[in-house]
Amino acid sequence: MRTSALISITAAAALSAGAFAGGTCTPSAPVATTVQYQRNATPDIVDTAVSAGSFNTLVAAVKAAGLVDVLKGDGPFTVFAPTDEAFAKLPAGTVESLLKPENRDTLVAILTYHVVPGKVMASDVVNVKNAATVNGQRIDVTVNGGTVMIDGATVVSTDITASNGVIHVIDSVIMPSTSDIIETAVAAGRFTTLAAALDAAGLVSTLQGAGPFTVFAPTDEAFAKLPAGTVETLLKPENREMLTRILTAHVVPGRVYADQVVGMTSAKTVAGVTLPVQVRGTRVTIGGAAVIATDIDTTNGVIHVIDTVIIPGN
Repeated sequence: MRTSALISITAAAALSAGAFAGGTCTPSAPVATTVQYQRNATPDIVDTAVSAGSFNTLVAAVKAAGLVDVLKGDGPFTVFAPTDEAFAKLPAGTVESLLKPENRDTLVAILTYHVVPGKVMASDVVNVKNAATVNGQRIDVTVNGGTVMIDGATVVSTDITASNGVIHVIDSVIMPSTSDIIETAVAAGRFTTLAAALDAAGLVSTLQGAGPFTVFAPTDEAFAKLPAGTVETLLKPENREMLTRILTAHVVPGRVYADQVVGMTSAKTVAGVTLPVQVRGTRVTIGGAAVIATDIDTTNGVIHVIDTVIIPGN
């Protein structure tokens, strides 16, 4: 905890009231005068966590990730802080591995997934369904009676205020996606044609870049709905330009989540093509393709699954 600053000033001569009013200062016998200035005694987020004594692993992780100065900065930040017991629930060796210098990027990604910009008090948290983290990915918020969950973690204590934000305590470490758009698509197993097309178009490295991107990803079944021979033709080197135009018509710059998509009437793609967005009840279409799964977070964007390949016009 920071201690208040006490500044003592000994005056050799007392000033009369007339002197403060612009009158003549008349010397008198020396008087010792003490003036006390109380500085803000509220510690910042890091100091609050240190003094609590139940966040030793979190503090060690913040130091290893080089985030101490960030979380001592102006902020404000909202931190969903896992206790030592929360870290202890991770598989054996996980913490030790994350603290190694070579895993710093992964550690930073995990820790920043626990931080939301701004000061979000408990009364605000219970009124939202999700929140964008400093990591870039979203956390989900669910409220069931008196229990509040952040992803799979239960909030066990709230509104611990600090000079630069607020801490809410959670009982588990929450994990962001650690795979980029391409890795996520490949691992899903239902986008093999899309992956092959991206490779043929030379777009793999682009969609593994920083982004962020929003990809409306057609499934293998979606590609299978195209006329016979279409995919094979598009994958030929001489048709790379056409393939690139089709694929980039499925990509929108930035992270655009489902609740944002439904508020749009159109979306401008990386290809420069503007696709119409229609919402009819629970059915959402973009460029004529139905969205069948949403908000698959990745390290560099978000994926929504669609049931039809979008073919842009000329």
